[in-house]
Amino acid sequence: MAGAAASVRSILAAFALALAAGAQAAPRDEAVSGYRFQIVTADNGTVTRRIVDDLYKRLAPIFAVFRTELAQRRRMLVVTVGPAALHDIVKRDCDCAVISAFTSSQVYRSVLSSVPPARAAAMTAVYAEPAPADQLRLVSLLYGRPVRVSAILGRDTGFLKPVLEGQAEVQDFAPGDDINRILSRIAQTEVLLALPDSEVYNTESIRNILLSTYRHKQAVIGFSADMVKAGALATTYSEVEDVNAQVAEMAAAYVATGVLPPPQFPRYFRTVVNEGVARSLDVRVSSDVRNFARAAPRQP
Repeated sequence: MAGAAASVRSILAAFALALAAGAQAAPRDEAVSGYRFQIVTADNGTVTRRIVDDLYKRLAPIFAVFRTELAQRRRMLVVTVGPAALHDIVKRDCDCAVISAFTSSQVYRSVLSSVPPARAAAMTAVYAEPAPADQLRLVSLLYGRPVRVSAILGRDTGFLKPVLEGQAEVQDFAPGDDINRILSRIAQTEVLLALPDSEVYNTESIRNILLSTYRHKQAVIGFSADMVKAGALATTYSEVEDVNAQVAEMAAAYVATGVLPPPQFPRYFRTVVNEGVARSLDVRVSSDVRNFARAAPRQP
């Protein structure tokens, strides 16, 4: 766990992208000619430019053959990059369909609850965090036997209970709860499945959680590669191109049918393992674990 404290800052920086709504305003609507899509961002940083450049290359061919005879009423599809852009687009008077990307399920669902039902029906998302089902499969590959898995859910991640039912022991976390008391209750489980919830995992708690689970010889399956660097055992994670491929598939489905697919966790991913933590926990990292991935289709 040496160096974990220094790495916590990088976890929280990555976590903020998915959980915290930024204050920068997204660009205003511009006239659209040719292609009937728009990518809305809230900054012009290096990562954002990488996302937009790759996403444009994927979306342009889809909308070059946009069939105007289809019955969809909303002719404009907007892809929002990050939570600030999502917040901005819902404030606009935009009769458009929306795909949210690079925003956590927690934030997306919170935003969705604040808009009228008719507007919400024209929105969908590719969530920022790993799919719980893939994370649980990773646990099975790591241990090769049944193990007790726990998960701590706050108010905004409670919707995941049905997904985890029968596969993890869920501990509810309410505002004001003592995280140390909850960690004591789950001390006998072998794995903590960490899910991005700002009530549970924040600047005050994340270091404590990693140290406590390490002392109890518990593995933490993280929700980002940075969390693995800081002391979690492993995680699945998606690169920019993985998420963009899925967004493009959703856009293609909309163009073809006029119907937006439902919100989804990332479909394409790869795996990262903290080898030092694995050795400390006596977990053998097999080739099945190292190769656990689902590759996105190559661009034409």
